[in-house]
Amino acid sequence: MSPETNALQLTGAQQSKRVRERLYRWLLLLCAAVSIVVTVSIVFALAFDAVLFFELVSPREFFTTTSWVPPRDEFGAVPIIFGTLAVTAISALVAIPTGVLAAAYLSEYASTRTRAYLKPGLEILAGIPTVVYGYLALVYLTPFLRQVTGLGLGTFNILSASLMVGILIIPIVSSLSEDAMSAVPDELRQAGYGLGATKFDVTTGVVIPAAASGIFASFILALSRAIGETMVVAMAMGLRPRMPAVKEGLFGIPYLAPIETVGSSGQTMTSAMVQAVTTDVSAASPTYKSMFALGLTLFAITFAMNYASNRLSKRYREEYQ
Repeated sequence: MSPETNALQLTGAQQSKRVRERLYRWLLLLCAAVSIVVTVSIVFALAFDAVLFFELVSPREFFTTTSWVPPRDEFGAVPIIFGTLAVTAISALVAIPTGVLAAAYLSEYASTRTRAYLKPGLEILAGIPTVVYGYLALVYLTPFLRQVTGLGLGTFNILSASLMVGILIIPIVSSLSEDAMSAVPDELRQAGYGLGATKFDVTTGVVIPAAASGIFASFILALSRAIGETMVVAMAMGLRPRMPAVKEGLFGIPYLAPIETVGSSGQTMTSAMVQAVTTDVSAASPTYKSMFALGLTLFAITFAMNYASNRLSKRYREEYQ
């Protein structure tokens, strides 16, 4: 074969490779663009119908009043926003410490064989249908808490729903945090051991601070999952929006009684949206359009949480060479 033929073959192969690379690049760009277009389209759809809702109901009434009774055209969203934030906060108290401690054990203490069994077993929790969690909270967890603690919990209550949502999001915190801790270079661990530190000292003083960026990201993802949960809170918390009574303490300082707050029923924004769309109302009614106002509010909350997560990740990100 002549040198000219070899040169033509090499040139043709290089051109074919460049064409494939361009094709792959545009295909990946198309996939990224589709995700962005879908997100923007959802936001515009929510905003368009939310504007129509706020033409019927003033934003001041929606965000400041405490009576959510759509059949009577009362659309004060404060109780359901409070219920959503209460469930998110209590579930975070359950999931964040438990998930981080589980991740620390899997990353730093567990043997390879133990990790091979425990991590998939922990992640199975994420695969259980949420309706099962709701059933367990309603049938088993609430009677158990009522018997053990002696609290006057109602059949539907915020505490049981929050605890079950916390259990639901533990795998998100533990799995992502464990991945972040495992990515910390072993050189940092060996440096700690070389200075005489114990395994606990290295875990808490070296590994966790070095993996803080990924751990914070797992928190926000887990809380975003909790704030968007529907089935568990609908079954265990109920569908009755209720604002807890504000009491007056020392020096006239207002406060909420914790037991009364978590022991009563309530409603979250997601369950209120489902209730609005499943009732027998017309698409032009304020009740139906309230779903879009709630969805836009929920989107704004989750967007703020993810923005804070990105800021924290950039603030505490560690780069290793």
